[in-house]
Amino acid sequence: MSAGIRERLVLVVSVAGAMLVALDGTVLLVAQPGLQRDLGASVAQVQWTSTGYLVAVAALLVIAGRLGDRYGHRRLLFAGVAGFGLASGGIAVAPGVGWVIGLRVAQGVFGALLQPATLALLRPAYPADRLGTAVAVRTSAIGVAAAAGPVLGGLLVGQWGWRAVFWMNVPVALVLAVLVLALRVPAPPPAGDGRLDLVGAGLLALALGVFVETLSGVPGRGWTAAPTVWGLAAAAGLAGALVVQERRSAQPIVPSAVAGSRSVTASMAMLMLISGGMFGALFAATFVLQDVVGLGPFASGVRVLPLTVLMVLGAPVAAAALRRYGPRRVAVSGVALVVLGLVGLSGLGPHSAWPVGGAAFAVLGAGFAAVMVTATGTVVGDAPPGYAGVVGGLKQTAVNVGPAFGIAVAASMMFLKSASGGPGSAGSAAATGGALLVLAGIAALGLLPAGLLPGRPAPAGAAG
Repeated sequence: MSAGIRERLVLVVSVAGAMLVALDGTVLLVAQPGLQRDLGASVAQVQWTSTGYLVAVAALLVIAGRLGDRYGHRRLLFAGVAGFGLASGGIAVAPGVGWVIGLRVAQGVFGALLQPATLALLRPAYPADRLGTAVAVRTSAIGVAAAAGPVLGGLLVGQWGWRAVFWMNVPVALVLAVLVLALRVPAPPPAGDGRLDLVGAGLLALALGVFVETLSGVPGRGWTAAPTVWGLAAAAGLAGALVVQERRSAQPIVPSAVAGSRSVTASMAMLMLISGGMFGALFAATFVLQDVVGLGPFASGVRVLPLTVLMVLGAPVAAAALRRYGPRRVAVSGVALVVLGLVGLSGLGPHSAWPVGGAAFAVLGAGFAAVMVTATGTVVGDAPPGYAGVVGGLKQTAVNVGPAFGIAVAASMMFLKSASGGPGSAGSAAATGGALLVLAGIAALGLLPAGLLPGRPAPAGAAG
């Protein structure tokens, strides 16, 4: 297989794997009402079809990346894609909501296996001067999938019911699995002796799982409720125990070469803060557009479309800027655009002009594209030899935990006054505007890690 064909095949597999996961998450939102009616499920059970998946993914991403570094990312990707497709087929024929929840957890496990591998395979396949372009294509594809998901899901559910969105994954996963088997990518020798610290792995999985599950319950319980306080305390305790274990272990889950990389840790922190602001804003803006402005789901999606368009178009521009100006300038500019977009969205309301809201969404999309391309290119390009998988797992963890935190912040502020009988509500433009300003403040904190990224372009125009 020639180098050119190998590069294109790796990019197709990486993009398809990322889009499979992104589509699955967005089409599920459209399928959940029909699932609830058909299976007679409670609201809490329907919520767990999402929460169970998120907890499994967040808990296992870093561990999956570590396993890929040891046993090969191609193997992990094949197992993840095949398992994801099988779990989707199982959900499509599930007789009850209990089966759906259990299989969604299994789907999360397999999703965790495939996600770090889709990133880790890019580095050995692409030379440094073209790695940024591959990352930009992958970022644009994720944006397209996120935008197309609700539309595609609506068509499938409208024609064939909620089970169709899961049947859709089966042939896609089958084709992708065949492509993975055809891959021939040189793998770097594994770093260390390859042994997995089972105690550290368990503590990491528990800490992330408890944290994400606690955040998912904040919209309904609030930050001061006993389950939230105890959940956050348990996650902090587990994280502390993990730090102690990592320092003692000869083979830590997050190797010292990775934990000590300023570029990698700064990129992770920036991604978590910016993704939190971004997805918290989308959650809040959806309520404004539908409950305050009075738009339907489709019309609301059209209003948000500038975000997707600028994310898709901005990714290759960000990759070019990265080669010319270096990660620090591009990241700082991207964070500033995200903050500006969030502040602009805080003025959304029944009397706001739609071009102003569209411009705010566009600025937000352009900024998010710059941050994503910079952070992804940096962590993939700067990953220590033999640790591309664990770095990819950390990156995916950041973009899973960040949105959970952002949505928890937005929802708690939007529902706080209505829960206490005050004048605010989810339909209050003032309450939502306040939440968006807080999210802008959270995103602005991303300027701190962005300023720690390398100031100059990498040699030979590397992407990070």
